[in-house]
Amino acid sequence: MPMELTTTFHALKEWAVAINALESGKTIMLLRKGGIHERNGHFQVAQKQILLYPTYEHQQAFMLKAEYANNVYPVTSGWHPETVRIGSWAEITDILPCSDESIVNNLLPFHIWNEHFISDRLKWKARQPLYILLLRAYKLTQEQEIPYYAKYAGCKSWIDLDREIQLQTAQPVLSNFAYSQLVETIRQIVGDKLYAPSF
Repeated sequence: MPMELTTTFHALKEWAVAINALESGKTIMLLRKGGIHERNGHFQVAQKQILLYPTYEHQQAFMLKAEYANNVYPVTSGWHPETVRIGSWAEITDILPCSDESIVNNLLPFHIWNEHFISDRLKWKARQPLYILLLRAYKLTQEQEIPYYAKYAGCKSWIDLDREIQLQTAQPVLSNFAYSQLVETIRQIVGDKLYAPSF
């Protein structure tokens, strides 16, 4: 685990089903184009080490592979929980932009979404690439239940929580070897289009 960070309040919002997959080691990959309210209108990564904040309102079972679709419970528009479970944090180790549908389709075995999701995301804001994020997830020793606040809502990727959460004793979901092997395989599929963020 990177030692420079012991607490953080920075969080990445993502579908709860995707966070569960990261926390259980079923994936290390997220596919993003950003929320409607992203700064400058496109996806950006401002923090390398972030808490994983689960969302429910926009989860769409028909965009997920069958084994994950069964874990999505529909909620009404505007619904939100009274508290939010924070069970993990992650280090974003790679950001790989890609606009080639054939390459993204070759990544199907490595994430939770189906072909419909890929096609939909590539067509939305078509001039912008789809960002493939690779995340090294760490389970918190003790899950935190934090209050929900209205400022956490909306179509945005990044939020700052009202309080910091301790990261020091979190345990990696995958071993160093397992994670590095997956990263290497995915990099080979995508090619040498690595985007180096300035954190």
